[in-house]
Formats: sequence, C-alpha cells, structure tokens
Amino acid sequence: NKLDTFNSQDIANTVWAYAALGHDAPGLFEAISKKAIEKLDTFSSQAMSNTVCAFAKLDHQAPDLFEAISRRAIKKLDLFSSQELANTVWAY
Repeated sequence: NKLDTFNSQDIANTVWAYAALGHDAPGLFEAISKKAIEKLDTFSSQAMSNTVCAFAKLDHQAPDLFEAISRRAIKKLDLFSSQELANTVWAY
C-alpha cells in the first residue's frame, strides 16, 4: 500500500491538495484517515491543522480522526501558531 510510505507531511499535503481543488475522494480520505491516526504521534501542529481543515472543507466526516487529533492537539497547544490554532478551531 503506497500510503504506508507516506509521512505526516505527505498525508497532510495530499488531503490539502484535494481540498484545494474541491475534489472529494471518499475512499482515499477514509484510507488516509486511518493511516493518519496510526502516525499521529509524528504530526506537527501544521500537519494536524492542515489535515482537519482539508477534511472539513470537503465535509468529509472522520470522527475517529478528529477525536484523535483533538486529543493530540490539546497536549501540543503551545506548538500551534495562531493561524494553525484558528484553522484547527474552524475545522471543528
């Protein structure tokens, strides 16, 4: 599976690109959601913010991913820039 080779930035960039184009890909987003949860401990604040924003922009529901990111983000709030924090809050 190609997603196994993706790091956190690859994951965030991929979903952000789809969202920027307004192209919903439910199967891909579901697979990425699961992979992101597996690799969440490697996500930067920017990767977390960009990921949830992309899912929200396309209105792709991923409650497990959003719950996992919220738990991790709370522990890492001091690493979020004001823009990343605002974007993350918007996504929820």
